[in-house]
Amino acid sequence: MVRNILNRFLHKIAYFGPGGGNFRPWLHRKRGVSIGKNVWISQHVYIDEIHPEGVIIGDNCTIGFGTSIFSHLYWGSRKEDNKGRVVIEENVFVGPHCVILPNVRIGKGSVIKAGTSVTRNVPPYTFWGIPQAEVLGRETVPLTPEYSYEEFVKGLKPIRKKKP
Repeated sequence: MVRNILNRFLHKIAYFGPGGGNFRPWLHRKRGVSIGKNVWISQHVYIDEIHPEGVIIGDNCTIGFGTSIFSHLYWGSRKEDNKGRVVIEENVFVGPHCVILPNVRIGKGSVIKAGTSVTRNVPPYTFWGIPQAEVLGRETVPLTPEYSYEEFVKGLKPIRKKKP
């Protein structure tokens, strides 16, 4: 109980605190996260509050602003069934606003594109991420307080892709 409260307190300090190359990694190590040398952890990074020991970050890694790393997902009372690990091998760059889910290994030297949800293993030396953003439709009714969401949706027009 005391360990859990201390862990959550340290996590809150690391979330906002200064020192991405020293103080924040030190706080996460104290929580139980295994962190190598020369690691940068940006602000607003969430590293699993309940099972920090399930997260391993290798040497020379960067974890980008606003990233969330989960080593567990619980549904109901089956807590032990859903505990996992996240392994981020050495020389990995995780861009800002990524989500890394349990039971994922990110291979050595990989780069994770900003905004990516990592749901499966990433091979070493891979640039991994979502495709480029593209036009999804044309809007004829703006999504503003003057119109309802239903009006906005009705006003959406599909874009027909040209065949090559």
